[in-house]
Amino acid sequence: MNDPTLQRNSELAPGLASEIRVIASRLNRRLREHGRKHDLTPSQVSVLLRLEKDGSAAVSTLARAEGMRPQSMSAAVAPLLEAGLVQGAPDPGDGRQTLMSLTPKRLKWLRDGRAAKQDWLTATISQKLSSREQEKLRAALELLARLVGE
Repeated sequence: MNDPTLQRNSELAPGLASEIRVIASRLNRRLREHGRKHDLTPSQVSVLLRLEKDGSAAVSTLARAEGMRPQSMSAAVAPLLEAGLVQGAPDPGDGRQTLMSLTPKRLKWLRDGRAAKQDWLTATISQKLSSREQEKLRAALELLARLVGE
């Protein structure tokens, strides 16, 4: 590492890393403020996101994936069933188990929440950043994408 530019850049890295974390946290908080409001526990949100990502799953499978006991997962899933956000159907491979999946109501709720966040962020970018700043933001996003390997 004889290149002085690389050494200088590595001196900046800890501060940049800290700023990225703080800004990402603030952005996430603001997006949550503008998304759909809900009274779900973190465990329930995690279940919904896992079902969205991975598809239908038995309560025992969800429990393993979340590092919970099956009884605790059942307690987290019950209010979701009552609210109509998930539904159960017999597992075709093992009739003793029930596969949980997202309902159309949940999918609409998810789409609406994401649309509200997208609308807020789009309006905020348009109102607070000039065209030139928006181009700089695009370049910064390309760098962030490289950092996370996408």
